[in-house]
Amino acid sequence: MNSQGRISPGTAAEERSCPWLNIWVFLIFVLPIKAALVTICLVALLDGSYGPYKTLLQNSTEWYCVPSSSAEKVNGWTCCPKGWRRFQGNCYFLSPDTMSWSESAQNCTGMGSQLVVITSKAEQEFLFNLIKEKVTNSYETKYYIGLAAYKNGWQWVDQTPYENTATFWKPGEPNLLFAEKCAAIHVKGKGDPNTYSNWNNVLCITSCYRICEQAVKLL
Repeated sequence: MNSQGRISPGTAAEERSCPWLNIWVFLIFVLPIKAALVTICLVALLDGSYGPYKTLLQNSTEWYCVPSSSAEKVNGWTCCPKGWRRFQGNCYFLSPDTMSWSESAQNCTGMGSQLVVITSKAEQEFLFNLIKEKVTNSYETKYYIGLAAYKNGWQWVDQTPYENTATFWKPGEPNLLFAEKCAAIHVKGKGDPNTYSNWNNVLCITSCYRICEQAVKLL
């Protein structure tokens, strides 16, 4: 303290006030910079980790995801659009309305899928039971599948080889091939027991329900 009773520069009193000044400087200048850096890191991290989820949301507003099973030999989650049914790595959609075969194929393609391609007895059984869940009466119901006849024979929409040993035609079908060139699963009401023999060829302009199929999304 000088002769006038004032604190001189460099005294202990001034030194004791400096730590408070340092804290304010830290709060005002350093913390905002750190917060900005943390925000940038989090955005980059989340953008990388949740990229697949963002893609799903861009394609559809609602998805249903479940943990992958050991049989699928993949880690993570498998997802189907909400309202679709999952089976052995694929998602299936049974339409509520009817269309011709070509319109059905276009409709499935527009949803990022295709008319179903059936390649196993297990898949055929799954689809038959899925259709029976939708049937509430004794009326006959037909659902288009992705199989049609061309000059060189029956062809699946994705070019999967057509194998006679992996088909599920009704007895006597296919017939009238000069006119009926599109295939459908034909269910004779809720009590129909013909799980493995219900494919029917029909006129391609016939209005039928349809089954769309797409691979599950892996996250």
